[in-house]
Amino acid sequence: MVSVLTLVFAFRSSAALAFAFGMAVTGTITITTLLFFYVARAKWGTPRWLIGTGAALLLTVDLLFVAANLTKLVHGAWLPLLIGLTVFTVMTTWQRGRELVTAERARREGPLEEFIEELRAKEATTLRVPGTAVFLNRGKETAPLAMRANLEHNHVRHDHVVILAITTEPVPRVPADRRITVDGLGYADDGIVHVTAHVGYMETPDVPGVLAALDPASTEGPLQLDEASYFLSTIELRRGTAPTMAPWRKRLFIATSYITADAAEYFGLPRDRTVIMGSHIEV
Repeated sequence: MVSVLTLVFAFRSSAALAFAFGMAVTGTITITTLLFFYVARAKWGTPRWLIGTGAALLLTVDLLFVAANLTKLVHGAWLPLLIGLTVFTVMTTWQRGRELVTAERARREGPLEEFIEELRAKEATTLRVPGTAVFLNRGKETAPLAMRANLEHNHVRHDHVVILAITTEPVPRVPADRRITVDGLGYADDGIVHVTAHVGYMETPDVPGVLAALDPASTEGPLQLDEASYFLSTIELRRGTAPTMAPWRKRLFIATSYITADAAEYFGLPRDRTVIMGSHIEV
C-alpha cells in the first residue's frame, strides 16, 4: 500500500504512470517469451530450428513494443526496469550465497553413514542418557551439525535419536500414506533412525504431529514425545576475505539472511524443549 501511494503521489497523473506501466507490460511479455522457448528446449527437447523460427517471429513483435517504450525511459519507464534489476540482484545474490553456505555446511557435517559408524566406534566412551532427541536436518546425506557437536564436545547421546528431514513436494498436499519414510540407517539396535516427512507446498510442517504418527516398531521402540528434546542447527554468517562474491554482495546476502522465518515457530516446536546450537560460516 505504501509503495502504491508513493508511486501515485510521485507520478501525480495516470498519463505519467502509463509510461511505467507500458514498459512493465512489454518487458514482462518479452521475458515470458524467452522463458517459454528456454523451457521448450531444455525440458521438452524441441528442435532448435523450430525454436529459432518461433522465437524470431514472436521476439520481433515483442522487441518492437519494447523499443517504442524506450523513448519514454526518462518519463517513468525507468521505474519497472529499476524494480526488476533490484529484485534480480537480490535473488541472484541470495542464490549464490546459499550455494556457498550449503557447500561449506555439507563439508562440516560430513556423510551421515560415516558419522553413524563413528558413533558406534565411540560407544564405550559416549554417555547414553534416557529420553528422546530429535535433530532437524536438511536431508539424509549429511549428519546434523547439532548432533555432531553434541557428540564431539559433550560426549553424550540420548537412548532414542530421531534425525528428521522435512521435504516439500511440488504438490499442494501429500496423502497420509506417502507422508512419512523411516530408515534405520543400517542398524536395528542403536536407537537411531532417520525420518523423512513429505509435505505439500500448501501445508505447514508440524514436527510433533509427524513424530506422533510414527509406528514404534519402525523407530526401534516407542518415543518419549512428552519430554523429547528438539535440536536445531543455526548458521551465523560472517563476511570473509575469500573472493567468493563482491564485498557489497556479501553484505547484501548477510542482510537478507536476517529476514528468514523463525525455525522453531515454523516447525511447531515447543520452545521450552528446543535447543539451538549455532556455528558461523564465512562467505
